[in-house]
Amino acid sequence: MIPKIEFRYSDVYDRNYRNSKFIQNYLEEKNQKYPSKKEILNYIKKAENIWEEKREKILKEISKISGFEWKEKRIICYVVGVGRPFSDPLTIRTYGRNINRFIETLTHELIHQIFIQNKKEYSKWNNFVLRKYEKEERLTKSHILLSAIHWKLLEKLRGKIAIEKEIKKYKDSPDYKISWEIVKKEGAEKIIKKFKEITK
Repeated sequence: MIPKIEFRYSDVYDRNYRNSKFIQNYLEEKNQKYPSKKEILNYIKKAENIWEEKREKILKEISKISGFEWKEKRIICYVVGVGRPFSDPLTIRTYGRNINRFIETLTHELIHQIFIQNKKEYSKWNNFVLRKYEKEERLTKSHILLSAIHWKLLEKLRGKIAIEKEIKKYKDSPDYKISWEIVKKEGAEKIIKKFKEITK
């Protein structure tokens, strides 16, 4: 089963981000403005069209690489103007005119989502990671397998240059950067193979 991603705008939800002092300060530093509701809705339409062209390939490949099945027929994805993306409830921000970055961020969070939907099996991997990488930060631990799966996904669908571009996004985020470095050092295939041995 390949789930449908339903993009949704919520006034109440978005208002929490729009009124956040942290986000307001961030935008002021960047000399940027929070997008209007109209701008967000227009962005959603554009993103939706591009996502639909890629949806089946991306979601099938995530399932194939991870060995996990999608359990939900529909996943709601809230779109906000600015804010930190996360997987549950699935929430992605807009990126100006950049739709490709939105798709890559959505892909990242959907890998988290398939872990959530297979929580019982994934917890076995989590226990292993806590022991093997005990000195690493929590964020690094939770992104080692994700980065390995994302690596193989990008390699299959877009090639090695796309992997390097994805890694560069995290140059100023040490915990995420380290997870990619671990994957580069140990090998994505080796990490995924170990994951499947543990969760079978």
